[in-house]
Amino acid sequence: MRQRPPIKERTRRLRRRMGMHIYVLPNLLTTANMFFGFFAVIYSINSNFIWASYAIVFAALFDLLDGRVARWTNSTSEFGAEYDSLSDLVSFGMAPGLLLFLWALEPFGRIGWLAAFFYVACCALRLARFNVQKDVIEKSFFQGLPTPMAAGIVASAVLAFEDLELDASRSWYLLALTFLLGFTMVSNFRYRSFKDLDLKQRLPFKFLVVGVFIFALIAIRPEVMLFVLFLSYAILGAVFGVFRLGKKPKDHMNPQVEFEFGEDDLHEAVEMETNGEH
Repeated sequence: MRQRPPIKERTRRLRRRMGMHIYVLPNLLTTANMFFGFFAVIYSINSNFIWASYAIVFAALFDLLDGRVARWTNSTSEFGAEYDSLSDLVSFGMAPGLLLFLWALEPFGRIGWLAAFFYVACCALRLARFNVQKDVIEKSFFQGLPTPMAAGIVASAVLAFEDLELDASRSWYLLALTFLLGFTMVSNFRYRSFKDLDLKQRLPFKFLVVGVFIFALIAIRPEVMLFVLFLSYAILGAVFGVFRLGKKPKDHMNPQVEFEFGEDDLHEAVEMETNGEH
């Protein structure tokens, strides 16, 4: 009969199995993202909607940084990916959803909080779908409106309304915008991610001109122009998706590809390998 190892040995093995080592720096940045999302929730409850909007913007900046730092330091992990999604749900789902409700949708009553809930639920669905599809979708495009961009539209809308001195309470436009943002997040519309744009390489001169033009455009009236730019990004992606314009997505999981490689091609490949051809 096989003897069981001593209790101390079993305890040591269990600790080794339960122990977890994580990359500290990128996860600290992710924590900062979640902190500003929670900050936005607290300030929305206190009716300080301007500071809540700025907090969402800071959360988006840290969300951008944690992924970049993880790739630059070669410290990506499954733990970091899951932690990032949970933080995003707080910062780009719960925080903007509550901000929308308390800022503009509360006078609508039940339909107001249902619209806010719809936004939060679509954000959660968008993040869950991204997690299961991140290995098969194109890196240069997002499937559906990214959650930080949707939250950025909400935050910039608050700043734009404040700058233009518009009354957001019981605004049908903002109610419609809430539903539309939810739909675009869970849609199959393709949004350019710009991850394939390498700014360290030499690019055509027109890229610099476009960058200067966008910078000057935002500087005219930052609060309003950022809202216009973010909303234009969301609308253009939806229009291109509805009318099926632009480049068609690559089929990463096409089962027909396997059968297009016939027997003759196999013999030819083997013969080329034998002859040293590549």
